[in-house]
Amino acid sequence: MTSPLSLRVAIVGAGPAGIYAGNILTNAVQDAGGTVSIDLFESLPSPYGLIRYGVAPDHPRIKGIVNSLHEMLDAGTTRFIGNVEVGRDIDLDELHERYDAVILATGAIRDAALDIPGIDLPGSYGAADFVAWYDGHPDVPRDWPLDKAEVAVIGNGNVALDVARVLAKHAVDLRPTEIADNVLAGLEASAVTDVHVFGRRGPADIKFTPIELRELGEVPDVDIVVHDEDFADADPAKAPNNQLKVMLRILNSWRDRESTGASRRLHLHFYHSPVEVLGDGAVEAVRFERTVPTGHGAVRGTGEYREIAVQQVYRAVGYYGTPVVGAPFDETSGVVTNIEGRVVDESAAPIRGLYATGWIKRGPVGLIGHTKSDAMETIAHLVADATAGRLAAPRVEGDILDLLAEREVAYTTWDGWLALDAHERSLGEGHVHARERVKVVPREEQVEISRAGALTLS
Repeated sequence: MTSPLSLRVAIVGAGPAGIYAGNILTNAVQDAGGTVSIDLFESLPSPYGLIRYGVAPDHPRIKGIVNSLHEMLDAGTTRFIGNVEVGRDIDLDELHERYDAVILATGAIRDAALDIPGIDLPGSYGAADFVAWYDGHPDVPRDWPLDKAEVAVIGNGNVALDVARVLAKHAVDLRPTEIADNVLAGLEASAVTDVHVFGRRGPADIKFTPIELRELGEVPDVDIVVHDEDFADADPAKAPNNQLKVMLRILNSWRDRESTGASRRLHLHFYHSPVEVLGDGAVEAVRFERTVPTGHGAVRGTGEYREIAVQQVYRAVGYYGTPVVGAPFDETSGVVTNIEGRVVDESAAPIRGLYATGWIKRGPVGLIGHTKSDAMETIAHLVADATAGRLAAPRVEGDILDLLAEREVAYTTWDGWLALDAHERSLGEGHVHARERVKVVPREEQVEISRAGALTLS
């Protein structure tokens, strides 16, 4: 008879992927009569990853996922250890010495490259950096240059739509959200009047979701501008699914809108493939090649080129994973090298006790539902390997917190997060605009509040 499992597992990354993996692993082992101890490491002082630092502040419905993530961590079966970076404060090998298995769930937070001439001109930015700024990420500059009237957003996914909406939206309409004070001040001083969103494909191949698209047309004092020439193949009746049918109906309804004389405009351009960013020392325009569909979502260039004057460019063409020091990394795909969540070496042999889940496993695609099923696959392999005796037993005893304390790493805890959470909510309650919370931005301030609050709660 097989003995019940008794596991110690480290998870690197406290976004949805890491938290779901911990919850699924706990349930799987406990349901089989075993026990598991999980430490969840996060490089930021606070949990939730891209839910806290990658979702636009005016999307409270999406941020509602935080409630379920909070419940999972608050259950006490997973220990949160924040402000600790693997590869800087502790090595991957040191985790292997202390845990039966290590799961990498570090996500993808860098912008994918757009390899065209001029993309590095001053005034050209990655969307991920802008998102990090307006979400109050502690490791980006506090200020953002919003002193240009005409800007371009290249991409046809939800991130492109979020960036375009935040750029076009008036700051007064963001006041009720949890937006940080420095971000609100920056947006209040914005000179933006026209935001142009460009996609290589047509309306029938957009990567938005209906709720994101619908919200775009409800932004106060912003006119939506679309172009009839882009809609030859945008018949809702021919859409292959209901989601696309809804979005095509929305887009087509905007064709009949009259200008309201709004102070800002959001232009949607389809069948525009970026060729070059133009400018003498700074962004002045973008040159595009007009495309036509060839079937199954593919397009080809027509040889017709257009130049559209803009003074800033934001590329929103996808995210790219950050290598984890000590783990194999596929530079082409931007993921940790793995097979169904088992991290593998150069010969495709599984590395004992090392796993991956989320975007660092499969790339930056899919929504929260995909993250859950993705974690289930990884955890199934981990449990199978543990049951078959394919994990190496920990070789070093003792609590990892003792090692971090010895190195004077100012780690944060779940109690610390509860203290920081309460502090941000109190700032919101006392704010002149009565907000749910006001984010604390500086890392050192987050750490100070968390560590002091943890002492008070303990």
